[in-house]
Amino acid sequence: MLFTLSVRNREVECTVTRDALEQHFWLTPDADAARTIRAFEDGRDRIVALARRKLLARSAEPVRLTVKDFAPR
Repeated sequence: MLFTLSVRNREVECTVTRDALEQHFWLTPDADAARTIRAFEDGRDRIVALARRKLLARSAEPVRLTVKDFAPR
Protein backbone atom coordinates (compact mmCIF):
# COMPACT_ATOMS: atom_id res chain seq x y z
CA MET A 1 0.00 0.00 0.00
CA LEU A 2 1.50 3.29 -1.13
CA PHE A 3 0.97 6.54 0.78
CA THR A 4 2.61 9.95 1.04
CA LEU A 5 3.90 11.71 4.13
CA SER A 6 4.40 15.43 4.36
CA VAL A 7 7.54 16.04 6.43
CA ARG A 8 9.55 19.26 6.72
CA ASN A 9 7.88 20.85 3.71
CA ARG A 10 8.48 17.90 1.41
CA GLU A 11 6.47 14.92 0.25
CA VAL A 12 7.93 11.49 1.03
CA GLU A 13 6.71 8.32 -0.67
CA CYS A 14 6.03 5.48 1.77
CA THR A 15 4.79 1.92 1.50
CA VAL A 16 3.54 -0.64 3.94
CA THR A 17 3.77 -4.23 2.73
CA ARG A 18 0.69 -6.39 2.34
CA ASP A 19 2.36 -8.93 4.61
CA ALA A 20 2.58 -6.29 7.36
CA LEU A 21 -1.11 -5.45 6.90
CA GLU A 22 -1.98 -9.14 7.11
CA GLN A 23 0.09 -9.83 10.21
CA HIS A 24 -0.54 -6.65 12.19
CA PHE A 25 -3.80 -5.16 10.89
CA TRP A 26 -6.05 -8.21 10.42
CA LEU A 27 -6.08 -8.18 6.64
CA THR A 28 -7.01 -11.60 5.29
CA PRO A 29 -4.84 -13.10 2.52
CA ASP A 30 -7.78 -13.21 0.10
CA ALA A 31 -8.89 -9.61 0.76
CA ASP A 32 -9.79 -7.45 -2.21
CA ALA A 33 -8.57 -3.91 -2.86
CA ALA A 34 -11.41 -2.28 -0.92
CA ARG A 35 -10.71 -4.36 2.18
CA THR A 36 -6.97 -3.67 1.85
CA ILE A 37 -7.64 0.07 1.84
CA ARG A 38 -9.92 -0.30 4.85
CA ALA A 39 -7.23 -2.22 6.79
CA PHE A 40 -4.78 0.56 5.98
CA GLU A 41 -7.25 3.27 7.02
CA ASP A 42 -8.04 1.43 10.27
CA GLY A 43 -4.33 1.33 11.11
CA ARG A 44 -3.42 4.68 9.56
CA ASP A 45 -2.40 6.45 12.78
CA ARG A 46 -0.02 3.67 13.80
CA ILE A 47 1.34 3.22 10.27
CA VAL A 48 1.98 6.94 9.74
CA ALA A 49 3.57 7.34 13.18
CA LEU A 50 5.95 4.47 12.46
CA ALA A 51 6.80 5.83 9.01
CA ARG A 52 7.61 9.24 10.53
CA ARG A 53 9.84 7.66 13.19
CA LYS A 54 11.63 5.55 10.60
CA LEU A 55 12.17 8.55 8.33
CA LEU A 56 13.48 10.75 11.15
CA ALA A 57 15.80 8.00 12.42
CA ARG A 58 17.28 7.12 9.04
CA SER A 59 16.25 9.94 6.69
CA ALA A 60 16.23 7.40 3.85
CA GLU A 61 13.63 7.83 1.15
CA PRO A 62 11.37 6.21 0.19
CA VAL A 63 10.19 4.64 3.46
CA ARG A 64 9.19 0.98 3.31
CA LEU A 65 7.43 -0.57 6.31
CA THR A 66 7.59 -4.34 6.70
CA VAL A 67 6.44 -6.90 9.27
CA LYS A 68 9.70 -6.39 11.19
CA ASP A 69 8.98 -2.70 11.69
CA PHE A 70 5.78 -3.50 13.60
CA ALA A 71 7.26 -6.24 15.77
CA PRO A 72 7.57 -5.51 19.49
CA ARG A 73 11.07 -4.49 20.49
